[in-house]
Amino acid sequence: MAYDTEKQVALKAAIAAAKLCQQVRQEITPEAIQKHDRSPVTTADFGSQALICQALAAAFPSDAVVGEEDAATLRQDDMSQQLAQVTQYVQVIAPTATPDQVVDWIDHGNGQVSSRYWTLDPIDGTKGFLRGDQYAVALALVEEGDVKVGVLACPALEMGGQHGVVLVAVRGQGTELLTLEGTPIKSVQVAKPEDTTRLRFVESVESGHGDQSQQSAVAKAVGITANSIRMDSQAKYAAVAMGEAVLYLRLPSPKSPDYQEKIWDHAAGVLVVEEAGGQVTDMHGKSLDFATSDRMIENRGVVVSNGTIHDTVLKALAVSS
Repeated sequence: MAYDTEKQVALKAAIAAAKLCQQVRQEITPEAIQKHDRSPVTTADFGSQALICQALAAAFPSDAVVGEEDAATLRQDDMSQQLAQVTQYVQVIAPTATPDQVVDWIDHGNGQVSSRYWTLDPIDGTKGFLRGDQYAVALALVEEGDVKVGVLACPALEMGGQHGVVLVAVRGQGTELLTLEGTPIKSVQVAKPEDTTRLRFVESVESGHGDQSQQSAVAKAVGITANSIRMDSQAKYAAVAMGEAVLYLRLPSPKSPDYQEKIWDHAAGVLVVEEAGGQVTDMHGKSLDFATSDRMIENRGVVVSNGTIHDTVLKALAVSS
C-alpha cells in the first residue's frame, strides 16, 4: 500500500521514542533547561528527537526533518553531563550511539520545509510531561503541503481501558489505534452526531495557549454544555479522533494575539483526525498551511471537530469574533 514503508518506519521510531520518554519520567525528575523562548526542554526531548531523526535519516536520507529541538545547548562545554545523560538513554535503544552521534542526530531535525519533509515534535506538551500529565510524540510526513503519514504516541493517555496508545494515519487509509508495543487494536472514528454522551470539547491546560473565554462561548453556542476537558499536547487531537470529544478549539490568546502556530504542533494530529472522519481548519475555515514555513503564517487559530458540527462552529466563531 502507498506509504507503507514510511508508516512502518515512523511507527517504530515514535514508539521507541515514547519508551525513552517513559523511562526518563520513571527514573529521574527531569531538569528543565531554559531555551531562548523559556519553554522547558528535557533529556527526554533531546533523546526522543535523536532516535527519530536517526531512524528517518537511515531510511530516507534525502528527506528533510523539521523538528522542534536543536543540539546547540548540548554542544556547550558546561553541558557535558547533560549530553552524557541523553546519550545513556539513547543507548538503551541504540547501544552503539556516541555523544557526537547523538548531537548530530538531533541536529538532523534542523531541516527546512520543502516539497517532501517530516515534521517532528519529540515531546509535544513538555510541561505536561514534567508535571506527570499528558504529552505526545508527534511525527508527520508532508508532501506538497499535504500530510500523508501521521503518528501520535501518547504514553499517558487512557482510552478504552488501554493505558498508553499510539494512533497512526495514512492519507486515504483511515486511522488505527495501537498499543505502545505496536499491537493493532482497532480502527477509530470520530463521535457520531447522535452520540450526545460524547458532546464535549477539549482545550489546552495552559490559559496562554488560547482564548478560553471565547472557546467556552463557542462551545456553548453549538450545544456543548459540559465543562471543557483540559489536556496538554496533541493528545487533544487523539481525543477527537477516538470519539471521546467532538471539538478541540485553540483560538488566538489575548496575551499573544500575533502568535503563529508551529507546524510540528499540529501536522500529525490533523491527519489522525481527518482520517478518522473529522475536520480541521483554522478559525476562518482555511486549511492549515504546511507548505510555507515552520510557522503557519496564513492561519489564525485551529478548529478540530467531528466534522458534522464544523460549519456551525465556524459560524459561531464569526459571530463572536
